[in-house]
Amino acid sequence: MTEVYLDEKYIGEVDSPREFVKKVRSERRKNNLPNALNIFYDSDLNEVKIEMSRGRARRPLIVVENGKPLLTDKMIEKLGTELTWSDFVKKGIIEYLDASEEENAFVALDEKDLTTKHTHLEINPITILGICSSLVPYANFNASSKLIIGNKFQKQSLGLYASNFLIRMDTDVSVLHYPQIPIVRSFMSDIYPHNEYPNGQNIVIALMSYEGYNMQDAIILNKGSVDRGLGRSTFFKPYKLEELRYSGGLKDDIIIPDKEVKGYKSERDYRYLEEDGIIYPEAKINEEEVIIGKISPPRFLGELEEFSIAANIRRENSVTLKHGESGIVDMVVITENEEGNKFIQVRLREQRIPELGDKFASRHGQKGVVGLIVPQEDMPITAAGITPDIIFSPHSIPTRMTISHLIEIIGGKVGSLSGKYIDGTTFDSRSEQSIREELASLGFREDGTEVMYNGITGERYKVRIYVGNIYYQKLKYMVKNKLQSRASGKVQLLTRQPIEGRAKGGGIRLGEMEKDCLVAHGASLLLKERFDSDKTILYVCENCGMVGMYDHFKSRKTCPKCSGNVEISAIELSYAFKLLLDELKSLCIYPKLILRSKY
Repeated sequence: MTEVYLDEKYIGEVDSPREFVKKVRSERRKNNLPNALNIFYDSDLNEVKIEMSRGRARRPLIVVENGKPLLTDKMIEKLGTELTWSDFVKKGIIEYLDASEEENAFVALDEKDLTTKHTHLEINPITILGICSSLVPYANFNASSKLIIGNKFQKQSLGLYASNFLIRMDTDVSVLHYPQIPIVRSFMSDIYPHNEYPNGQNIVIALMSYEGYNMQDAIILNKGSVDRGLGRSTFFKPYKLEELRYSGGLKDDIIIPDKEVKGYKSERDYRYLEEDGIIYPEAKINEEEVIIGKISPPRFLGELEEFSIAANIRRENSVTLKHGESGIVDMVVITENEEGNKFIQVRLREQRIPELGDKFASRHGQKGVVGLIVPQEDMPITAAGITPDIIFSPHSIPTRMTISHLIEIIGGKVGSLSGKYIDGTTFDSRSEQSIREELASLGFREDGTEVMYNGITGERYKVRIYVGNIYYQKLKYMVKNKLQSRASGKVQLLTRQPIEGRAKGGGIRLGEMEKDCLVAHGASLLLKERFDSDKTILYVCENCGMVGMYDHFKSRKTCPKCSGNVEISAIELSYAFKLLLDELKSLCIYPKLILRSKY
């Protein structure tokens, strides 16, 4: 007997599970059972599972019987006039399967692949892809891993994310200044509103090495293109402040703090604030400067402090720009929140021009950071006088096998020369052969290569360079948001080592592997400097090996264990090691330090 479960609840048993499942599916196709029902026979566990729960991902497939699809060409012709999509579902011609029922199905990708063993047929082969993956042109010429990466990059790319971005307060967003519709595009661009929200630019690309600055994944940008607006974007960041109320009738005040306030900065830091304590729009502001001035009551109030002078000393609690931040005040909003407290939002904007370290990517998973920005006059030039916007390393192609990247370059070249969009829909694209033939008819070599000249020396390159047009995206990961540096600064209370975190002005940990790299490089003395971030001086008794004490006032060294005239020496070590000694002592372990003279 086989157990039957409905939404994971046991409801009974059946003798022949396969016949039972077949009967249920037949009744569902006749519209006698709900369309939302899915049934699945698990032969390994010998269980029949029926699913009716909400929130399942289900997808439509054409039903196949005896190797023939139930959906015919005549039915498709009547679609929209006599028949509708829901009619196909009611008649059992198209049915929705969830992930579990799909385990029992044998789905054909194309009608010509159908056999008598197949149970379903895809409506279109592209339906195996998601929205972002189906936007990638010529995706069937790519490795699946690169298609997944290309899918992710489209989500990270900058564009026009919302048409009302000027009146929104979104956290850490960027808007590309000159977004364009791709020349080589999928039919999904028309279905999904990709044309209203473009996320990249059509650029001229050349596949060649240049002075070694585009090794590995790096790309080289044309400075002339950058000056004309390639990859230029605006970065928006909001700051918020609420005027809080505390018990005892105390509350925050949003004003310009006066000099009596505890923690007062300097007059220069408050110079952008207006009379209400809030910065004015279009003010150009730099790091550590105040956006909203606020003073708060003291944190702790004792019982008798109510009448004391100390209780009236308020503390400075303004909103300031963090280290490394700057920009122009774009918008100031003064409103109230649901508690009725005064609520202020200030949005900063900053123009971001591509610089060394910014990340770019094509739709085919070919990512790269800017390695060099070259003046236009030094860029290689074609015989027709075209200079590329981006120089891309040809060594990025063989191991990754992103053939779609190469096809898009030649397709984009034909599209830009002929003034037409090129259809690059996966499984149903314009053939590479027809693109090559059209390129030849336009007066170019059909393989996409051109004679190019060195922009610095004027010499002709010995080989022809593959050059064309491709859709490139600027990604949200910019070097300005990642740059981290620190000299001396805040340290942790326990270990006395630098705090971590870029926003807090922390350091970057140099671990075991980084230490090995420095030693292998021959820079082992650098470790002496890097590893004494928590350097401390300890006094050690040479008799018992325990940590001694030094009285600064009396200039006297003593050992808590040994009495009398003992030799106590000062040694240099890390505070983390001193902490280890203390922890060992707490476990009643005697850590004896044996000193030896350096000389």
